[in-house]
Amino acid sequence: MNTPLSVQPVVMAGGSGTRLWPLSRAGFPKQFLALTGKHTLFQQAVQRLAAVAAPEFSVGAPLVIGNEDHRFLVMEQLREVKLDAGASLVLEPSGRNTAPALTLAALQATDDGADPVLVVTPSDQTVADGAAFTAALRQAVRVAADGAICILGIKPVRPETGYGYIHANAASHAEVSNVRAFVEKPDAATAQRYITDTSDGHYFWNSGMFVLRASVWLAALERYRPDILAATRAAWAGRKNDAAFVRPDAAAFAAVPSESVDYAVMEPCSRGSASDATKVRMVALDAGWNDLGAWDAVWQATPKDGNGNAVVGDVLLHDARNVHVHATSRLVGVAGVEDVVVVETADAVLVTHRNRSQDVKQIVAALGHTGRGEQNLHRKVHRPWGWYDSVDAGARFQVKRIMVKPGASLSLQMHHHRAEHWIVVSGTAEVTCGEKKILLSENQSTYIPLGETHRLANPGKTPLEIIEVQSGSYLGEDDIVRFEDTYGRH
Repeated sequence: MNTPLSVQPVVMAGGSGTRLWPLSRAGFPKQFLALTGKHTLFQQAVQRLAAVAAPEFSVGAPLVIGNEDHRFLVMEQLREVKLDAGASLVLEPSGRNTAPALTLAALQATDDGADPVLVVTPSDQTVADGAAFTAALRQAVRVAADGAICILGIKPVRPETGYGYIHANAASHAEVSNVRAFVEKPDAATAQRYITDTSDGHYFWNSGMFVLRASVWLAALERYRPDILAATRAAWAGRKNDAAFVRPDAAAFAAVPSESVDYAVMEPCSRGSASDATKVRMVALDAGWNDLGAWDAVWQATPKDGNGNAVVGDVLLHDARNVHVHATSRLVGVAGVEDVVVVETADAVLVTHRNRSQDVKQIVAALGHTGRGEQNLHRKVHRPWGWYDSVDAGARFQVKRIMVKPGASLSLQMHHHRAEHWIVVSGTAEVTCGEKKILLSENQSTYIPLGETHRLANPGKTPLEIIEVQSGSYLGEDDIVRFEDTYGRH
């Protein structure tokens, strides 16, 4: 009986997704949002890779490349789709682009002497036809098992200037083709020619999804960018392991050259001579792929009414056509407009023409220049223990709604500049205040004096919700001194 081929799913989850502001924020980027269905884009990516499982393949637990700020969010979303068992999360100390990220994944995958086929995908894409995707991915795994680098090329449905292209031999769905070249983002006329003129091969959108053995990637990087490999190995040698989290050495990783997978390896491999050991192959994918790179792309991927309108949330339309409206916290009415995007959140509203949705990045840049908090966090902020929603604030006071998951607890902490009042709305609260520990139920309250050591915990089996009223001279989140923390935060 043949031994199944070892396949390691790898999900790149470190992006910021600022072009989908205000729904996507630096602290809660688009891959963790449910934009096309009940599962988030990250969860969809993990599930798609798990679906490659077949009698001939042994598919491992997810390996995620992410960052420190999102580590608990990643693990919670894996738990929600029951794919957290055995999962590991390699935390990039800083963003160094995709080539070092993939190198970390290859080093982790070969740490025990194995050499699996890595199936690598971004975490912020969507696919309409799951069966077609699985068939193409399985074909790519078979190609990569023999030592080639295989990339999924998306069959274009329109002339697109926002994507890089792959120039390949003629290929149809799930057919393997040689890659002639990787092509930069074209102008409109060139993109149109790529669609209509097939006399010199075919052009496909570059999906950013790669399938290759870990050893093949490391050998190709050794050949074309040994500086990246050496620097990443140095950071890997100084790594620290903390349960599912793997942390490469921060100082060493900061010295790794920043480069993409395409520039570091894919393009040099595709230009190589016939004697080159590593070849780049492509499997064509026609599965309703969308990278959701801007609000116009989200509109394309969202179900529409007879007038081309795509709406999410509490929305009323009148005489509107080809609009995308996303409401999260209140009623939004739109009348007498065409080709616009309206996105409403609790603390910000975006209105833009669909054809100018890429310009959202200019709004985000302006927020950054002025130090506005709306660039980084929503009003509702997720934490490993639950979330808090900043309901109201004024001079010397702030009101928050706080939810604590069953069995979870906040850190044992104190504040130098504020006191707190807690009122239980639902569930049971275990409150530590100085030397005292008490239980509070619905409609009961307590007071935490300024400077007192305290902790809030949920000992029950249902979510705990409280209203917290803060008062004091300074109410920033950095006025927290932690003494103990279940989640390893400083």
